[in-house]
Amino acid sequence: MNIPASLCIRCKGTRYLCGLNRCPIMEEFRSTFRVYSKITHKRIVSGATPPSTIVGEEGYPRTRIFFGTVSDVKGERAKEYDNPRGWWGKKELLDIVSLRSSIISGVLRVHVENPWVLYENEAGLASISEKPVSNELKLKKAPRLELKFDSVRKPVGLSSEVERIKIEENPRLHNKMEILIWDDANANVAVLEAYASNIDYYNIIRAFSLGFFGKIKRRRIVPTRWAITAVDDIVSRNLIKKINNYNEISHPLVFVENYLYNNFIIILLPGSYESYWIEVWYPKSLWTKYTDIPQVFSSHENQYGEIKPEDGGFSAARLPVVEYLFKNKRRAKAIIYREILPEYIVPLGNWHIRETVRHALQKEGYRPYDTNDMLEYIRKKAHYPYAIHLITNVLKKIQSQTKIDMYITK
Repeated sequence: MNIPASLCIRCKGTRYLCGLNRCPIMEEFRSTFRVYSKITHKRIVSGATPPSTIVGEEGYPRTRIFFGTVSDVKGERAKEYDNPRGWWGKKELLDIVSLRSSIISGVLRVHVENPWVLYENEAGLASISEKPVSNELKLKKAPRLELKFDSVRKPVGLSSEVERIKIEENPRLHNKMEILIWDDANANVAVLEAYASNIDYYNIIRAFSLGFFGKIKRRRIVPTRWAITAVDDIVSRNLIKKINNYNEISHPLVFVENYLYNNFIIILLPGSYESYWIEVWYPKSLWTKYTDIPQVFSSHENQYGEIKPEDGGFSAARLPVVEYLFKNKRRAKAIIYREILPEYIVPLGNWHIRETVRHALQKEGYRPYDTNDMLEYIRKKAHYPYAIHLITNVLKKIQSQTKIDMYITK
């Protein structure tokens, strides 16, 4: 079956747009990277969760929850195994694969309408702790040698169904998180209150996923892949409502950052808020293994935060952009350009998109003096020569909506 690469970069192994029930590219990478998993024959695993808990979508509504523990590692050392913000700029691609494959997951089967079982055995509370929590897993069988990869979530290592999870110390929760767990409020409201209270963003995602937010009688466990994009969108749309009331930026700015063989260029332009996503996958990279030409995926978001077509990577990248505008009390049009190089050979989840764009915007942006200068600067920073054409096409769309002459070369 000849599957076009353009379909693969839209699907990213999660939507099965090709009609197959398993992604052949993901199956190949799982086989390739199994060597990174630690072989263990133990049924009793003692260690600490970083915390690290993932909810799968397979078998929904009776879903699998992967409660992760780092064997024979306790205390703050365990945090290194699931620490996106701490990893950024310090860990390379295969370092992260190695760390994630060192986590052994006890698998629970839980119906999505019964999140309270996670509260009762404290596994859920340990999953949203601000500090690693010591625990002991009694597994039904020795863990299977398998690595699971996903385009949105972080990789998952060894796993086995769990007979018992014993939490050996009290989880340490943010005070606001404890309040929200018992608050009979909508999940969206809880997410925004947690975000405003500076609770760790990845803990907010886990709490949303594990069903700790929402009207108490209507709470549901949400697969992690869905929860990540949902939280990104909830926070972003709330910030967009606010930045639409601010004055526009006075001049264009260009930001650049690279990490894990991904190159990002973020362009901010004066005007009412909207954003554009351009994603270029080089040949022989993760989703373009069988093509010799780059593949381009693009999307657009209007001033209300509606993205068409929807894309989890875009949602992750857009969040730090609107955070930046909110912090500076400005509105702008945004173009987010991502290049994925051939060395990006295994998916690590959307966290690195979110964090790389965030780091880009922490730098002082380049201020071009006219359109030609802006395009010349971008040309030097982009790996793909066709980037200028792609970005110029977006600038033409923007010009057709506004009277901003400077953004397009005559």
